[in-house]
Order: sequence, then C-alpha cells, then structure tokens
Amino acid sequence: MASSKVFGLLCMSVFLLTHNSVLASFDYGDALTKSLLYYEAQRSGKLPPNQRVQWRGDSGLKDGSDAGVDLVGGYYDAGDNVKFGFPMAFTITMLSWSTIEFGSKLEAKSELSNALDAIKWGTDYLIKAHAAPNVLYGEIGDGDSDHECWQRPEDMTTPRTTFKIDEQHPGADLAGETAAALAAASIAFKDKDSKYASELLTHAKELFEFARDHSGVYQNSINVAGKFYSSSGYEDELLWAAAWLHRATDEKTYLDYLGQAGNTGGARTVFSWDDKFIGAQVLVAKKGNSNVKKTPGGLLWFLPWNNLQYTSTAVFVANVYSEYLNAKHAAIQCPGGIVQPKDLADLAQSQVDYILGSNPGGTSFMVGFGTKYPTQVHHRAASIVSIKKDAAPVSCKGGFDSWFNNNSPNPNVLDGAIVGGPDENDAYTDSRSNYQMAEPATVSTAPLVGVLAKLA
Repeated sequence: MASSKVFGLLCMSVFLLTHNSVLASFDYGDALTKSLLYYEAQRSGKLPPNQRVQWRGDSGLKDGSDAGVDLVGGYYDAGDNVKFGFPMAFTITMLSWSTIEFGSKLEAKSELSNALDAIKWGTDYLIKAHAAPNVLYGEIGDGDSDHECWQRPEDMTTPRTTFKIDEQHPGADLAGETAAALAAASIAFKDKDSKYASELLTHAKELFEFARDHSGVYQNSINVAGKFYSSSGYEDELLWAAAWLHRATDEKTYLDYLGQAGNTGGARTVFSWDDKFIGAQVLVAKKGNSNVKKTPGGLLWFLPWNNLQYTSTAVFVANVYSEYLNAKHAAIQCPGGIVQPKDLADLAQSQVDYILGSNPGGTSFMVGFGTKYPTQVHHRAASIVSIKKDAAPVSCKGGFDSWFNNNSPNPNVLDGAIVGGPDENDAYTDSRSNYQMAEPATVSTAPLVGVLAKLA
C-alpha cells in the first residue's frame, strides 16, 4: 500500500470526484492530433517545409543578435510574442514525459513523430540558449513592451532583448528546469536518435551542476521575468532535475542528491511550471488531505488565472501514478479510504471530458475541438489575419484597433490550444480581452498529450 503523505492532491481529488462522476466519451484521437498541432502554431523562427499550421510564417529571425548568439527558434509562450525560458523548459519536460510514458500509444495513433518534433523544436532552442556550461539565455523580448502592442509574430516591432543567467547572475530554478527538460528529452529520443539523446544529456548534466553550485531564483538576475513568471524557489527544480537525470543515467550521484535533500515538498496541492515537487515525488515513487476544490460542474479548481494549466498537470500525474500503481499491484491509502489505480484513471478521464465539453456550458475548452469552443482566444497570431492572406504590416497600436477590439471570431483557429478555462462556478466568457479565461499557454496542453494518447 502506497502512502498518501506526498499525494494529498491525488487523494482529495479522487474523493471529490470519482465517487459520483459519470464518464463521457469523446474523439480523443482528434483531440490528441490537435494538441500537437497547437505547438506548430506557437513556433518561433524559420518554419520547416513540413509545417502543417499554414497560417503562420517565419518570425524572430534575428533573436539573439544583440548578444551575438543565435537564439532563433523555440516557442512563444502563450498569446504573446515573448520567449520565456522557464515555462518553455517545463513545457518540454512535460511533452517528453508524455512521450516517455505513453510512447506506444502515440505510435499507435501515428502521432509519435509529431510529439518528438514538438519536443525537438524546443530542445534545439534550449541547446542554443545554453551557450556555455554556466551560461543560459532565459528570455527573448520582455513582457511589458510586448503587451503594449498587438501584432503578429511575423510583424514584431518590439525590442527582442536577450536576458541570461551566469555565475555572477544565477538562477538555479531556470537552470534546473532546463536540465530536467533536456534529461527527459534524452530519454524520449534514446531509441530514435541516440546521438542527439547523448547531446541532450551532456547539456542536462552541465546545467544541473550549474544550478546546484549557483543558488538563487532567476528573476533576481532576469528582473523582467519576475512580473510574468516569478519563481517561488529553486529546491523543487533541483529535485526535479536530479530525478530526471537519475532516470536517464541511473547514476548514483543523482540518487544521492535526492536522498540527501532536506526539502522534498511534503503534501502539495499544485503541480505547475513553478512548483515541481509533485512531479519529482511521482518520479521517485516509481522505484493527506489538501485544499483542492471543485466547481459545481466537477472541474478541479485551483486558481482563477488559467486554472486549466493546473487541472491538466493534475490529470497527468493521476494517470501516470495509476500506471505505476498498476505495475506494482498497489493502491494509495488516503485518509478517506483506499484509492485504487482505476480511481485515478477515472479521475483523469473525468477532467479531460470536462475540458473537451462535458460541462454545464457544453463548451470545449480545447480550441478547434467539437462544435462549440472559444472563438475569441487571447492570442496575437490567431486573432490577426494570416500574413499569407494579407502581407500588409500590422502596427503596434494598429493591432489593437483593427483586431484586438474587433468583436468577431479570430480569423485563425488555434487548434489544440487549451484556454485558461471557466471560473469557479463553471462560467466562461468568450472575450479576447478576458485573458484570465481566454489566453492559452504551452504549459497547459503539454501534460494532456500523453493522457489523450492513452484514452485514444
């Protein structure tokens, strides 16, 4: 029997939901396909010949030039045109974890190559960003100047300033998360491209050493990031990175680090781009009560701003842990009773079903899925006519007048994006200006890729 001490989120979530939930059925395969298409719409840089999202064009082709470094590529974070390294790295870690755990399911649905492409678009950029053993570029552009404009990425006129961490300006959280991303990706690529996997692992090891030897939160070094993705600490990222490196290498040094950690997180209620303790706990678990709430319609409720990013990570953890328990023929002893692996799997499916439309409003919160989904997504590229249809530049302020304040549906459907979601009473306002509900982010969709592959 597995202890619930570090799985308060799972225990409370199960007893809130699965004991009275009715599971629906959706075309999970279609949702899976769209979830991976979303990442092609978020691409920065020179788009490849096999680009499927045709309304996007090349962008950010001079990124890094102010520092004399090639930093072209990677992903735009959400509905803006900034490349934030901290959530981008977490996105890659979760895409990799989805692929590692559910690779055979992805392959069965002919989506494994698309998943690996999504990972590689991010890891190629992260390798470039790791310009020296103790140097990591962590942001391109800044949120304040970017948010003053509403432009397609292809038309950007905002500053593309580069920001980095180094020995004198550390960021153990940023370096640790990037190490975790590259270590996890190395496992995903191990059987497909061993040379690339080895390169990823080399960078991951160097970044872990950098993070371990130079403590501090990254926003003290990259101040402009603090307003948008402020880190609450770095101990979780170091554990998370060590756990992934141990899984990738089986080297004792990483196991020793995990064993000597003074803070392992205890019972947590959220797993996110900022708090990785639950993820590390689940990884380590392969060898109490919490304050999780639910909406009247049955959605796990955490925070009003982009709640679905926390729901999607909870769903992923529930699914992965149910797989681990199944393999060991085990269950979780929770304060409210025994939770079986099927309870966790049913919890995960109930939440996916809510996201896809089994909710009081009958709305799919995955854009492009089903017949009723958000049409005014808070997303610059999706809300402005494709540069391939109208090449006339959209100016910084002109974008607000012509597109942001336009009450019509977005001209481009951002397939696979998971918006922020409804409020705690299941209400959703489909308005481009309501960024708490209507803005998607790469961190929200990544955990669902593996879950959808399993359900499909």
